[in-house]
Amino acid sequence: MPQATVHLLRHGEVHNPDGVLYGRLPEFHLSERGREMARMLAEHFAVRASEGAKIVHLVASPLTRAQETALPTAEALQLKIHTEPRIIEAENHFEGLHPTRSEFLKPKHWFYFRNPLRPSWGEAYKKQAARMLAAVEDARTTAIELGGDGAEAILVSHQLPIWATRLTAEGRRLAHDPRKRECTLTSLTSLVFDDDGRIVRVDYSEPAAVLLPGAASTPGA
Repeated sequence: MPQATVHLLRHGEVHNPDGVLYGRLPEFHLSERGREMARMLAEHFAVRASEGAKIVHLVASPLTRAQETALPTAEALQLKIHTEPRIIEAENHFEGLHPTRSEFLKPKHWFYFRNPLRPSWGEAYKKQAARMLAAVEDARTTAIELGGDGAEAILVSHQLPIWATRLTAEGRRLAHDPRKRECTLTSLTSLVFDDDGRIVRVDYSEPAAVLLPGAASTPGA
């Protein structure tokens, strides 16, 4: 099959004044900075499209922050947003709590730290990567059907699922230090496929890097 690229776009900054780990909780909207990040990404893709990039398919997690991040790009490229449950945020026992050391050390949580390599406090890394890669493959196929050789798709997702997917694509171990993930707000982790549908390269970029200083950095968001 023809070559294609699937961009994994992390959502923009979320309005989260209480600093909770919002996970899959509903109604967590983008902040003003997050909306500006989304607009900047839309401009980035619009410029690339004007230069010949065939960006033909747009997919987003069902969570509010992902849908709002996708909207400016949908408007700029005149694409429909396809909602994809398989690229949703990871499940997490600590959802809705403040991710602080004092909270994590409470005895009621100890059971969930029994196997940090899985991790035991939430959805297994392997499971996240598997569902993400299945959605990526469907997006790649659809992009090629719509745009032919060199077609591109965008999937708006979340930090941990994107990072687990990148580690898998690069053949790296899934257990990791969350503080060392290379996946900032509205960053692009781009999976480049060859004619046989194999991932031959993973590119990473931060089109909205100018907006990152001062942005919220709640872990797992």
